[in-house]
Amino acid sequence: MATVSLEPIVHRTRRDSSTFRGRKQRQSASFLDFGKSNRRLCNGGRLFSFRPRAGVVRASSNGATAVVEADEIVDVCFKESYPLRRTDAVEGKIFIRLDSGKDEGAWQLTVGCSLPGKWILHWGVNYEEDVGSEWDQPPVEMRPPESVIVKDYAIETPLKKLSSVAKEGPLYELTVNVIPNSGIAAINFVLKDEETGAWYQHRGRDFKVPLVASAVEGSNIVGASKRFDIWAGPLGQLSNILQKTEVTDSTTEGGQSVDTKRRARQLEGFYEEHSIVKESYVDNSLTVSVRECPQTFKHLVQVETDYTGDVVVHWGVCRDDTRSWKLPEGPYPPNTTPFKKKALRTLLQPKEGGNGSSGLFTLNADVMGFIFVLKLNENTWFRCMGNDFFVPLPSSEKKPLQAKPDWSEGPKDTSSEATMPEPARFTDGIINEIRNLVTDIASEKIRQAKTKEAQESILQEIEKLAAEAYSIFRTSTPTLVEEDAVLESEADQTAKICSGTGTGYEIVCQGFNWESHKSGKWYLELKQKAAELSSLGFTVMWLPPPTESVSPEGYMPKDLYNLNSRYGTIDELKDLVKRLHEVGIKVLGDAVLNHRCAHFQNKNGVWNIFGGRLNWDDRAIVADDPHFQGRGNKSSGDCFHAAPNIDHSQDFVRKDIKEWMCWLRKEVGYDGWRLDFVRGFWGGYVKDYMDASEPYFAVGEYWDSLSYTYGAMDHNQDAHRQRIVDWINATGGTAGAFDVTTKGILHAALEKCEYWRLSDEKGKPPGVLGWWPSRAVTFIENHDTGSTQGHWRFPGGKEMQGYAYILTHPGTPAVFYDHIFSNYQSEIGKLISLRNRKKIHCRSVVKITKTERDVYAAIIDEKVAMKIGPGHYEPPNGPQKWNLSIEGRDYKVWETS
Repeated sequence: MATVSLEPIVHRTRRDSSTFRGRKQRQSASFLDFGKSNRRLCNGGRLFSFRPRAGVVRASSNGATAVVEADEIVDVCFKESYPLRRTDAVEGKIFIRLDSGKDEGAWQLTVGCSLPGKWILHWGVNYEEDVGSEWDQPPVEMRPPESVIVKDYAIETPLKKLSSVAKEGPLYELTVNVIPNSGIAAINFVLKDEETGAWYQHRGRDFKVPLVASAVEGSNIVGASKRFDIWAGPLGQLSNILQKTEVTDSTTEGGQSVDTKRRARQLEGFYEEHSIVKESYVDNSLTVSVRECPQTFKHLVQVETDYTGDVVVHWGVCRDDTRSWKLPEGPYPPNTTPFKKKALRTLLQPKEGGNGSSGLFTLNADVMGFIFVLKLNENTWFRCMGNDFFVPLPSSEKKPLQAKPDWSEGPKDTSSEATMPEPARFTDGIINEIRNLVTDIASEKIRQAKTKEAQESILQEIEKLAAEAYSIFRTSTPTLVEEDAVLESEADQTAKICSGTGTGYEIVCQGFNWESHKSGKWYLELKQKAAELSSLGFTVMWLPPPTESVSPEGYMPKDLYNLNSRYGTIDELKDLVKRLHEVGIKVLGDAVLNHRCAHFQNKNGVWNIFGGRLNWDDRAIVADDPHFQGRGNKSSGDCFHAAPNIDHSQDFVRKDIKEWMCWLRKEVGYDGWRLDFVRGFWGGYVKDYMDASEPYFAVGEYWDSLSYTYGAMDHNQDAHRQRIVDWINATGGTAGAFDVTTKGILHAALEKCEYWRLSDEKGKPPGVLGWWPSRAVTFIENHDTGSTQGHWRFPGGKEMQGYAYILTHPGTPAVFYDHIFSNYQSEIGKLISLRNRKKIHCRSVVKITKTERDVYAAIIDEKVAMKIGPGHYEPPNGPQKWNLSIEGRDYKVWETS
């Protein structure tokens, strides 16, 4: 049975804005952790709110089924709407055509798609002299307009919507001109739908269009048979790819014969169609309302939906706080049948006009809750946030229901509130309630004892509320409300704010680069530098992946419990961690949880059987991994193509991973985690792992492309940072994330002298640190983007401007190893020293004072002022006296005396 979770969309609910007092007072906060099943309510995140309304309910009898009939006016004490999102499969075609161009030897490859969507061609080329199957970027002159570079191996180009569409022809299309005599052996591509994030391949592999005979290998070839002879298209039209190979023998001056020269070729056009299935979202809604009959004290629960098919409500009642399903007393609605004496099933009745269905459920006054799930068919069930829908019912002892007092104290500008949209009013109410709760907690704690422990407890409550609040008030606005800065008086440098996010004063050092594995003694080399790194002011060290790996860098793990890697032995790793602890540095392990390389092949020759201590089979691999024939469930994230993608929805997988991470914490002494490729699986699983391993600090690598238009970076990157924030939120705030948005915007600002980019529309920093600074780990370079890989290298010669930005701003800054042990070391050390001296932390307040073409300037916590860019800036005169502290190429930093 496939269960559809409402988790990504349940926050967009409509609520009445008054309150209901249940049978018992809640002792915990009003904000819910959706990841835990023992929470009381499941209505999108807060206590149900009720408003008295007048109305008449005439619920008639049907046969032996009797329900309340009353002309009495009843109170509408609750009404809630839930979005129901389901997937619908639509079939279409991918069209591939190769035509000769105008010039001799020139060709045009055209790719089209017949389905609506935001289609992107992700493509690259192979050259004749290439060995292996790695892609290369095509020559610049081959790249169509609007193409965007993807690392160093591919291009992404959007398909254009056609103005006129032939019957059963493409709706979107893109043509790529192949350059004559360019030495290109093949063009490789996959089709990506940015609306859904789905990738479309050919027989589980990338599409490959061969241009020479040597490229005709594998089952993913299009446009040619393996003999490179005659090919007949699916439409019955004959299309040919011919290659005439000339073999010539030649001799060198010494009379030696040489291998065959490069083969000349003659190419003819072809046309192919490939069927694809796109799963699109279909949105419906569910509305639940509760009324009470004041004469009989019966609860009348109305359930209705706009879904036009059959809907069965699988339901029961609760008589206490345990949420245990119980069968209610009769009578029952029409078309109700019992299910194994544990629940009832009621088929909702069609509405007039056929625009949905509804049902009325009558419950006795002693019932405390109505609990249910929806069944559309045998394979599709709807639940709420992974739990059953649960509607708490009002007590019959308190009538009439009282409206809740206004959220905030003091007079209000009602005229402005009246024009405020509903989501904004609700969000403001939640924010005020958070503040009230925190004030109450703080007051209680301080009355008991004004101790550091009390302050730490208060701060921890603040963090948890902030994380939960975000998941609640994600409504129609694409951003979250910026978190309030924690004042310095509320936390000192030793206070632990929240598990997984450290104290707020961390400065991270990435303790390796892409080449560090080559010596085989990296742990020993780094151990010798521990004292130096500590003296520079680093408090956290990120170490490379520790496990046995197919790739020497460690990111293709195999046997997770084998810690003898190319960086050193397990004993050398433990000695390094011990030494770092001695000099006051916490240690992060690089945990690769998304994928794992197998030890054995299955009967089909696919590598999907694991060995070692965690001897999983193919059930541990997601079913939609195109390469490894997994038998698990579908992936909850993006696919990593090079290794089997692990199915974290499997109980045995999560159990084994949690045990492994706890073993690493105990055996090696890791204090926390850097989590690799977290785009590949749901952040809720990360929360599970963080709760089990209880790290001091954790950060995830959520790296995807920023927004571009015609090859130029958009100013507004809210969608990009929203995706990162959504992942952090899915973890329950138990882990931060690398602020890829800030890195990308710094690239554009510094490369093109466009420093105005460093402020968003609200005058805040435009990256994740502008929205959720305590979870933003800022950086300018790492082993992927810099080092010898250079996939996304920071603008050359401007690295210190980047460090002047991240080391003076909120968030948790991370510094790359290559920059520490370079000519930048002295300047970086000065910036770290100033950050520590002025107690800048992850929630420090930024006031942006200047954003122009050639200069960006800001004041942080009224204690530090900075500017980057060639333009002029001096901090304003005022009560503070500013002293120039650090100066370098196109940057300056001042501090108050």
